Amino acid sequence: MAALLAPAHPDVAGQVLHAHDDPEGYVRTHADQLGERCIHEPVAELAWIALVDALFDHQLLAEFDWKEDPQEIRAQLRMLASRPAVDPWVLFEADEMSLPAHEFLTACGRHYRDVGAALAVLDIESDCYPVVCLRAAQVDELTELAGRAGYTARGLGS
Repeated sequence: MAALLAPAHPDVAGQVLHAHDDPEGYVRTHADQLGERCIHEPVAELAWIALVDALFDHQLLAEFDWKEDPQEIRAQLRMLASRPAVDPWVLFEADEMSLPAHEFLTACGRHYRDVGAALAVLDIESDCYPVVCLRAAQVDELTELAGRAGYTARGLGS
C-alpha cells in the first residue's frame, strides 16, 4: 500500500516495515507521535497506524475529526501533495459547504471522481477520518490491498 499511496517516498514503506518487524523499537522511536494517539506499547494495528502517520508526514494524508468544519476540510485537502491537477472545488454547490463532516467528505469524494481523482478513508477505528487522495482507478486496488492486510480502506462518494 505504501508503494501505491507514496510511490516517490520509499521511506513510507520503510516506516511501515519498521512497525511490522520491530514494533517495540518503532514505539520507542515514534513515542511522541504515537502518544498523541494514546499508543504507548505495540498494538495489533501498529503497521497501519505507521502508514497513516508516514503519509501524513509527507502531506499525502489529511486527518479530520468527525465534527470538522467543511472550510477546514477543504483547506487541508487543497494542501495534499497528491491533490488532482484539475481543481474539483469549482464543482461544489454553496449549500454543500455547510454539511456535517462525513457528508461533506462524501460530497468531496463525488466531486474528486468527476475530475478523475478519488478520496479514500484509511479506517483506524477511531472517530476521525484519515483521508488520502489518489487516482480514481486505484481505489479498488487500495481497498483490496487493505483487506488482504486485515484493514479497511474505502472510497468516498462512490
